[in-house]
Amino acid sequence: MNFGLLGSVSVQHEGRDFTIGSAQQRCVLAVLLLEAGRVVPTERLVDTLWDHDTAPKTARNILQGCVSALRRILSDDPDVRLVLKPPGYLLEVDPERIDLARFRHLVDQARTGGDDERVRLLRQALVLWRAEPLADVTASGLDAVKQALADERLSALEDCLDLELRSDKHHDLVAELTVLVAEHPLRERFRGQLMHALYRCGRAGDAVGAFHDLRRLLAEELGTDPGPELQDLYQQILNANPVLDHAAPAPSAVPRQLPSAPGAFSGRQRELSTLTIAPDADTVVISALGGFGGIGKTWLALHWAHRNIDWFPDGQLFVNLRGFDPRGKPMPPEVAVRGFLNALGVPAAAIPVDPHAQNALYRTLVADKRMLIVLDNARDSAQVVPLLPGSPTCTVLVTSRDRMQGLATTHNARTLALDVLPEPEARALLALRLGETRLEHEPDAVDELLRHCAGLPLALGIVAGRAAAHPDFPLNALAAELRDARLDALDTGDQATNLAAVLSWSYHALTPQPEFVKVNETSGC
Repeated sequence: MNFGLLGSVSVQHEGRDFTIGSAQQRCVLAVLLLEAGRVVPTERLVDTLWDHDTAPKTARNILQGCVSALRRILSDDPDVRLVLKPPGYLLEVDPERIDLARFRHLVDQARTGGDDERVRLLRQALVLWRAEPLADVTASGLDAVKQALADERLSALEDCLDLELRSDKHHDLVAELTVLVAEHPLRERFRGQLMHALYRCGRAGDAVGAFHDLRRLLAEELGTDPGPELQDLYQQILNANPVLDHAAPAPSAVPRQLPSAPGAFSGRQRELSTLTIAPDADTVVISALGGFGGIGKTWLALHWAHRNIDWFPDGQLFVNLRGFDPRGKPMPPEVAVRGFLNALGVPAAAIPVDPHAQNALYRTLVADKRMLIVLDNARDSAQVVPLLPGSPTCTVLVTSRDRMQGLATTHNARTLALDVLPEPEARALLALRLGETRLEHEPDAVDELLRHCAGLPLALGIVAGRAAAHPDFPLNALAAELRDARLDALDTGDQATNLAAVLSWSYHALTPQPEFVKVNETSGC
């Protein structure tokens, strides 16, 4: 079976098209295909089918009916399975059967190699698009996904056109670019490509006219001017700069700075759903994850980021701001900005000296790009604000032990306070690392371990790591160690993952307390 998302939602098997009976079935299949190979929680499917406040009491029954109907369709192919896997459903299918996965694979392949080969791969990827993505899915819960997918296509097309301009195909591209500018009049990269192609075809007047058309349109609709990159191109055309007679500049660097995803992750479905909800306002999406040390803020942020990495085809930036690190002072925002500029391909000699100019350049480079910026371990809102992009196409994740109320007030950030894991989720995390069989052999020891770890993800991770490293070590011996030594038993020898050290960083960051208040940093959690 082959599946289509780049147009109407389609299913084909041995040359035969399958009819998907209802709009709800198409919606459910679309979500399962978008998340192929990953469990989709039932709550997310219900929220996608209906707005949050309009789901009927029979929503789960209707969803089960949709799943049953889809299973009948998929039963013709033994290599495709739709299975119940708490807390939701899992579609097992080779990604290469899905046109969206094939498109992304070709785009990834086109990031390296010679220009001709990259153009061939990108054109091959773009041919997969039959129409607007999810064209026959009407659920508003997928509107943001549709827009993100459409932007993925346009970004790939822009990269392809840049490469073709570098290959002296400007005569062949004028007609295509003219249509694209008409369809997307505010997309400045298409406009710049058209100006460049027109100029190189000896039509400098038309290139200048294309710029003035955009400037007039922006002034009337948005009250703004074209961006600095387009204005520089305009000046080069006016001055007949010889550089324009040669290849167009290469596409900007695409940073991929996310650290690896956590190896084992359990629970946090409510928090993951909250992070995934699309915003109502046309502003930068800022989510601030708060909670004390060891509660799993970075763990959750990286899991969500990798799970949704396809939403950010223009790159991901990551920085540890060291807001609560006793080994040094918090990172100044200007240092973080310089790191981002380097990651975005700006040569060191081209970075402005003035910090305000650096911030402006950073915001310019990420403008209109679908990027994720992860600001980990922030000290406070003041450290974060200079690192915020101005483009509503960007998403920002902030983790901090501070409540970030200032960021919520001034920048409409969504704050999400993390609590300890409930017992079932904590137990599931141990099972992921150690296996259900080992837990079943020592149920009393497992209960005691869970009690001592108190739902703290860092403590659970340390305990699971020690037990996994010594598969023959009885869990009840580890539980006895915790019972006697408490935090000392969770000393990994690494400051970053030593629970006592992590908790002490928050303590040392507090303002001075009255002398009669005594805190034992090595007491139980």
